[in-house]
Amino acid sequence: MEKKRSKDTSALWLPKSTPDWQLNVRGCQHGQAFTMDKELLAAKSAKFAARLKENPQEDLSNFLHSVPADAETIELVARFYHGYELQICSQNVVQLISVADYLEMTESHCKDNLLNKAVSYFQQRILPSWSETIKALQSTEKLFQQPLKLELVHACLDSIIRKAKDSPQLLGEPIRNSTANVDDSDEDYEIYKPNARRRLFDFDWKSEDLTTLSLQLYEPLMHGMNKHGVPSQYVAASLCDYIKKWVFCGRGEEAHKKRYQKDILEAVERLLPDEIGLLPCTLLFQMLRHAIYLEVTSDCRNGIEIRTGKQLDQATVQDLLIPSQGYSKVPQYDIQCVRRIVKVFYANYSSSNVSDVTGLIAVADLIEEFLAEVASDIDLKISTFVGLAEMLISASMGVKTNSDGIYRAVSIYLDKHRHMTESEREEVCQVLDFQNMSPQACDHAAKNESLPLRMVVQVLFAGQLHLRDTITKEVQSSDEKLVKEEAYEVNAPKLDLCEVKMRSEVEKMSKKVMQLERQCSMMRKEIENSSSLTVRKEKTSLWREMKRKFGCISSAHDSDCQLKKKKLPPRPKLGL
Repeated sequence: MEKKRSKDTSALWLPKSTPDWQLNVRGCQHGQAFTMDKELLAAKSAKFAARLKENPQEDLSNFLHSVPADAETIELVARFYHGYELQICSQNVVQLISVADYLEMTESHCKDNLLNKAVSYFQQRILPSWSETIKALQSTEKLFQQPLKLELVHACLDSIIRKAKDSPQLLGEPIRNSTANVDDSDEDYEIYKPNARRRLFDFDWKSEDLTTLSLQLYEPLMHGMNKHGVPSQYVAASLCDYIKKWVFCGRGEEAHKKRYQKDILEAVERLLPDEIGLLPCTLLFQMLRHAIYLEVTSDCRNGIEIRTGKQLDQATVQDLLIPSQGYSKVPQYDIQCVRRIVKVFYANYSSSNVSDVTGLIAVADLIEEFLAEVASDIDLKISTFVGLAEMLISASMGVKTNSDGIYRAVSIYLDKHRHMTESEREEVCQVLDFQNMSPQACDHAAKNESLPLRMVVQVLFAGQLHLRDTITKEVQSSDEKLVKEEAYEVNAPKLDLCEVKMRSEVEKMSKKVMQLERQCSMMRKEIENSSSLTVRKEKTSLWREMKRKFGCISSAHDSDCQLKKKKLPPRPKLGL
């Protein structure tokens, strides 16, 4: 019987391939009793009929307790085999298939049985629809073991992944990031954006949200989307919505809620694609703060720090103010975390071979503001402050024109830590470079009572050097100006004489050109006249020769003409 049942049901809808993910299984109990007829149930259920045949006194209530379904599903099954109309929907179809498969309510046992009806509805009404598939997938959370065994969960996940690959906008609009390529993101959005006709007539294009799924369903779903090539910007948008709903909306004080949020945050970090700029830097810092509070694993925290460091040039000083774990009433900041993030930025920047220094300038300004902000922390140690200042000096090298920002932070630190000794103040001031400070900063430092006396002397000396350099530059510039003026006055007559010579040469050349043009014109006329006379003479002699050949001119006359020609003087040539 078991082999026959499996043969009847496996060919209906179950996928042959096994899912490539693992899911956690949770149980459920039910205790509601129903009044049912054994004979009617045996007519529809091959499994109960076999049990009843072996033991006619079989207790129906004990048998129903072994059925993997809740009370509502059992009631629907009872209504079905009592002849009532069955109301199938997305919320109960998965449970009906599970119960019908368990009870062996197949077509081989009885025509128009429950399993065939439920499977047909699942194939035709549930899987083609995005919203109905998500609702059906949500219903599997009640009793997870049987739908997972029948691969109903796998069928729903596979259907959602295929739809997301064809229409990624179902996952939500991509997050617009300031450093991302705006043109490319707009182009990608236009490709997947549904047209007006679809939005008007297709009400299912974005109706159900994936964030309603539990983590045990959402994590394998997003893993499958990454594996099957769903665009990363849409996957990141869905992950962002999910973490906002379940982690950012409120911190759970209860242990179970805090543990669930920790699991979600770790899962989201694993599922995030590796591309830079998919999420805003502010959101990554928010994830980092919650990771510290929820005490996630070191791998999860390191992963968030690396993602944040790669786009540190987008951050603000408020993002860097990460509270550290402690019991102090005064807010304290996690300085070491910031240092690790900064190191990640410079390591990634040096390995990427980027020639643009805009990011370096932005990070140098950011560290400068951060140092001034944390300098007022009473508990900030001298070694930590000096380390941050040295990091700022390294970051500012080649991109900052002066070191006024470091002096500002040192001034704040000395003012907030007045209990320090003179040697400790000198240790703090070792990071100052008075030669690289602006004159305004030097004037302020000379009057700053918080600075040690030795530092004030160095400031005054640096001010004298600044003054000397300024005077030297002004004198040199004035000397260069005088030299240029004298050189111009000496060379002015020579320049005028050269201009006169050039003008005379140009006039001579123009006269020669005009004379040559006149001569060329006369020669052209002479050539034309001589060519016309030669043509006329050739035409006359040719005519006389033709007349002689035809006998129009006698030889005597011709001889007389020749005699006359000899006697006559030659005519003068015309036109010469």
